Amino acid sequence: MMRSHMKRLFNKTIFLVFFLVFFIGQTLYGAYLLLPMDEAQKNHLKAYGIAYWVLQKDIEVSWLLNYRGGSFLFSYTSSFEEECTIRGVSFQVLADVQATSILQEIANPQVNMEQVKLHKAPKIAVYSPKNKLPWDDAVTLVLTYAEIPYTVIYDEETLAGVLPLYDWLHLHHEDFTGQYGKFWAAYKNFPWYQEDVQVQEEMAKKLGFTKVSQMKLAVALKIRDFVAGGGYLFSMCSAPDSYDVALAAEGIDICDVMFDHDPPDPDAQEKLNFGNCFAFQNFTLSKNSYEYEISSIDVTETRPKNITKDNDFFSLFDFSAKWDQVPSMLCQDHETLIHGFMGQTTAFNKKYIKPGVIILGETKSLNEARYIHGDFGKGTWTFLGGHDPEDYQHLVGDPPTDLNLHPNSPGYRLILNNVLFPAAKKEKRKT
Repeated sequence: MMRSHMKRLFNKTIFLVFFLVFFIGQTLYGAYLLLPMDEAQKNHLKAYGIAYWVLQKDIEVSWLLNYRGGSFLFSYTSSFEEECTIRGVSFQVLADVQATSILQEIANPQVNMEQVKLHKAPKIAVYSPKNKLPWDDAVTLVLTYAEIPYTVIYDEETLAGVLPLYDWLHLHHEDFTGQYGKFWAAYKNFPWYQEDVQVQEEMAKKLGFTKVSQMKLAVALKIRDFVAGGGYLFSMCSAPDSYDVALAAEGIDICDVMFDHDPPDPDAQEKLNFGNCFAFQNFTLSKNSYEYEISSIDVTETRPKNITKDNDFFSLFDFSAKWDQVPSMLCQDHETLIHGFMGQTTAFNKKYIKPGVIILGETKSLNEARYIHGDFGKGTWTFLGGHDPEDYQHLVGDPPTDLNLHPNSPGYRLILNNVLFPAAKKEKRKT
């Protein structure tokens, strides 16, 4: 009897052990990793890098719009957990039932949240000169910090037709009008400026153009074709307004003698074609070669003098995550009031923005738009004013920002929202 009882007890024990092992295995197999993007996240910027890295493994990532600051959710593996730990990214391991509960909460039609599935890591190109210039680029800084790979291209590659190989293109501190950023007055005797002019003129000649402005226009038109074909364009600092000005001035000489060796068309302003522009219309060109400004689009020189680092802010719009998923993705953040930051183009005067352009962030009291978005053809463009979200007045020659000191930067998050945005299936904006 004792032997029979012991045998039954042994069998029950084996069954319980087997059941527990099976249950734990099933729980882990069905588990998820949640990257919270609210104040609980230790490193917001590297969290985007983790999401991108997971997409590179052909694993789908759910972007939980407006849930804890725009959190990321994806299937659990021990390697994903280990990578989060290595990169210092906060995470939570969730069982199936916990993940299901979160998704049910998000699906509630009464709450302003939505799940957007990211499917494929976008291929990223950064339009940037090969010669060394005395400033950095916030986008390349944050891509490097977040460990998101990118390829640097410039005029030669663009005109050779490489843009269709990429999903996402970034433009930063660039002057597409061929006026070298209007740096002539202050820096014409500096070696870096003289070298840049020489490099640009030699490249224009190599590519068959008589002027740098003609080469830059050809590049701008290639970029326009890229967007029209379904590409995603993101621009900061001087690139947004100089790009639209170059498009408006197609076939018109707006450059003074010191920029292209002959005088501008005296009727250039009247000949501008605003229909060519992505975002702006009815602006006025700056014809003063000594003025550090391209047009009236930018507000750097016209905003009130009492606006300083301490009181310069802009607010993000609160879009409906269920109905306006695209602008909602672009505005995901753990803060809705963002510290302003200056640039050659600091912000856009709202009076020159075309109807239909979506304003994502603004300083309403100053009539300034800081962050705008729109469609063109099958693609989209997004413009963000300012040069560096964590350096209020980044000057020529200043050292690059150390993002180890700003892992939770809400301004840099706006850049990374744009990086991940192309990974989502395109959804038409509902009206």
